[in-house]
Amino acid sequence: MKLEFHHINFVSDDVDRMHTFYTQVLGLDDMPASQFPRTEAKDGKGFDGPIRFATDGAMQMHLAERDLNIAFHNGQVINPIERGHIAFRTDDLPAFLAMLDARGIPYSDYGTAFSAEWHQVFFHDPEGNVIEVHQQVSSAPVA
Repeated sequence: MKLEFHHINFVSDDVDRMHTFYTQVLGLDDMPASQFPRTEAKDGKGFDGPIRFATDGAMQMHLAERDLNIAFHNGQVINPIERGHIAFRTDDLPAFLAMLDARGIPYSDYGTAFSAEWHQVFFHDPEGNVIEVHQQVSSAPVA
């Protein structure tokens, strides 16, 4: 089972201001939102808040509007856009989940609620930081 860094998610009440900071002050490149096909939010599920993207060419930054109720609306426990999270991509999500289960680490399985092309799972590290592990589920190009 391969695991690699993929992105860092920061949350904000002003996504555009954050995006401007990271692209204009720190010089990261803008990533068009079209490179991140989102699942349509409906019936109170998913997430349709603003998201902007930036990259250094290798790692991505996902800048999302803070939503304190996203876990509740999606029937989950862990909220990935309350304080942000760090994300890893795997090539074998079932094996990764079996490892979490074997270690007694609870997680929230959002499936493709946020991204049409990624199956996303969120859990906490020992200090309460949110970690995402996802696997690509479509034939879209790997970002």
